[in-house]
Amino acid sequence: MKARLGINIDHVATLRQARGESYPSVVDAARVSLENGADQITIHLREDRRHIQDTDVPAVKLMTERYGKPLNLELACSEEILNLAADVSPDWVCIVPEKREERTTEGGLDLLNKDVFSAVKGACDFLRKNNPSGKISLFVESDPEILQKCIDCRVNAVEIHTGDYARDHLNGEPIELYLQNYLRGYQIIKKAGMGYHAGHGLTDKSLESLVAQGIFEEYNIGHWIICESVFHGLGAVVSKCQTILKTKKV
Repeated sequence: MKARLGINIDHVATLRQARGESYPSVVDAARVSLENGADQITIHLREDRRHIQDTDVPAVKLMTERYGKPLNLELACSEEILNLAADVSPDWVCIVPEKREERTTEGGLDLLNKDVFSAVKGACDFLRKNNPSGKISLFVESDPEILQKCIDCRVNAVEIHTGDYARDHLNGEPIELYLQNYLRGYQIIKKAGMGYHAGHGLTDKSLESLVAQGIFEEYNIGHWIICESVFHGLGAVVSKCQTILKTKKV
């Protein structure tokens, strides 16, 4: 089975919010991505609303339903946003950490922190009750202790934070330790019967190295795809990523 490709369209909304216009349309971005082979659309509704807005969530959900593909909604443990997720019923919810001062998500959930674990577990319980048809993933580092905490939360999958790996790959630094770490995490998660996803900072080249390893079932890619789209068009870049994924089955 080929790994799934999730296209994160947050930064289409970043461009829109920069001028406060109605364009570019995140709904159109979802449509073009899906028409060119995306297996899923991912959006992150942040507490600070720096890109995706509340009204975008149901609008993008309607587009994914039109194409019969999942919506993956990323969110922090915010009561307001959890309630919105319950109303919209996305196919997946990925719980992520947030800090107001960060440029982008800087790492995975610190589930070894008791307060963080309690908040995440409570959010998972809320989602299971209020969005029973949806699935839950946690955005984490590939650390054995943290992965065990994910298992304790009884989620459907983990999404491994690949930001540091992607940065080192881009800079020509060694990546073997990352790959070893990801393989160790895969063995833990698959033994528990959960899904193993990857995301953050990936480009075509860093994606190729992970696809060659063949352990991730899903990749969520956003910033690089939107940047490349300026030069090559969104549809062409999505198609290129799908071509990479077709080189290896999982």
